[in-house]
Amino acid sequence: MSMRSASRRATEALQAKQAQVVTNRLGIGTLTGLAGELYSVARVLVSQPRLRRTLGDPATAADKRAEFAGSLFGGRIGDRALDLVKAAVAERWSSPWDLSDAIEQSGDDALFAAAEKDGALDQVEDELFRFERILQNEGEVTSLLDEQATEPERRVALLESLVGSKVLPITVELLRHAVTSDRKRSLTLAIDDLLERAAARQKHSVARVLSASPLSDAQQERLTAALSSMYGRSMSVRTAIDPQLRGGLVVRVADEVIDGSVATRLLQARAAMGA
Repeated sequence: MSMRSASRRATEALQAKQAQVVTNRLGIGTLTGLAGELYSVARVLVSQPRLRRTLGDPATAADKRAEFAGSLFGGRIGDRALDLVKAAVAERWSSPWDLSDAIEQSGDDALFAAAEKDGALDQVEDELFRFERILQNEGEVTSLLDEQATEPERRVALLESLVGSKVLPITVELLRHAVTSDRKRSLTLAIDDLLERAAARQKHSVARVLSASPLSDAQQERLTAALSSMYGRSMSVRTAIDPQLRGGLVVRVADEVIDGSVATRLLQARAAMGA
């Protein structure tokens, strides 16, 4: 979801504040609890348009907005979450929606910090990628998880039946929130955003690679080096198998797709012959 310049600056300021609040001293339980509190505030702002507009109104003095937020949420959430909410409210946002989205994103970032604390951020990133592949191959399941008319509890039950105990609790929590958030209409797009931010936290970009057969460790290392050189930054390569490709690779980095699959070349050849 793109933000205009004021919201970009506000988001950067909120992230800097979060870096101060979320220190190495905080345990995993504290960080996951912080995420839950931030999610709860975001849900309130999404469900109450007048409150969202009031707290995001740039015509009101920043300290007054922060004071009002403190009176609303003080005692309902912990001090760390309250500090972040007040800091967010005090910023100037291009839209009140950007305010609620940024608080929700702060909840995601608190879970990423918990994964980092546990030494499991790379695993969380990989699990998100694997589940994204499941959704891309199971259109009916994706539609059911995205169906806003279905009660959130039923969507969460379906999600948990799919992932079960196969992934880390932090991954489940990220997916559970993505499924129930009223601001994330597409679970696939939500996971895509989570993947990019998890990668950025580890100071690399994600390359999603599909191949007709498994890549050896040596092949994956060479591919990682080649992509890092091509894009001029460190890359994390996530691979999955798609036999329909017949051979070759399909690589996606952000919105750019490099399709070197045999299947695509055959289609192109057939199209050329029929022209």
